[in-house]
Amino acid sequence: MRIGVIALQGDFAEHIAVLSRCGVDALPVRLPSQLDELDGIVIPGGESTTLNRLMAEYSLIEPLRELVCQGLPVWGTCAGMVLLAKKVTSSANGSLGIMNIEVERNAFGRQTDSFESELSIPALGDRSFPGVFVRAPIIRAVGAGVEILCQLRGGAIVAARQENRLVCSFHPELTDDLRFHNYFLSLDRGDAFTKDSY
Repeated sequence: MRIGVIALQGDFAEHIAVLSRCGVDALPVRLPSQLDELDGIVIPGGESTTLNRLMAEYSLIEPLRELVCQGLPVWGTCAGMVLLAKKVTSSANGSLGIMNIEVERNAFGRQTDSFESELSIPALGDRSFPGVFVRAPIIRAVGAGVEILCQLRGGAIVAARQENRLVCSFHPELTDDLRFHNYFLSLDRGDAFTKDSY
């Protein structure tokens, strides 16, 4: 299995390290040609505006959107979740706009407001998952076809799935727990999506 990680900005190296520990071939992606023959793609955390600008400069947005709409599994963490969202509150829409969610950027405040929380994620089993939140977004609303995977005690949605498109507000790559990465690796490559599905 070959998984690409967008490697323009943010914590891509941490994702590559964890995916390698999961036993897959994890590759940094910086150019459209490096999207060929992948079994999945990860858009890491970082600064969403900067990451969006760099993806546009490197001509990654359109070919990546096309591949995901053809069924390539994709996982966006933190900033990656913002870029995948169909709608972003108080901001431009996510640059890819291919997941039926509305996201609020920096929903918990500044860097100094970062925190950790034990999360209940039934899809990963009974044991709690260590959630690391760094200037994290949240999902304000979900649309048709989206399954909520995790909510904080106050109700904020911090992880969701739409078929083989996966997002989370937190940073599984900054923990020693491999379950969320393995969950992504378990998602099948889907058939091509219709326009109505995003």
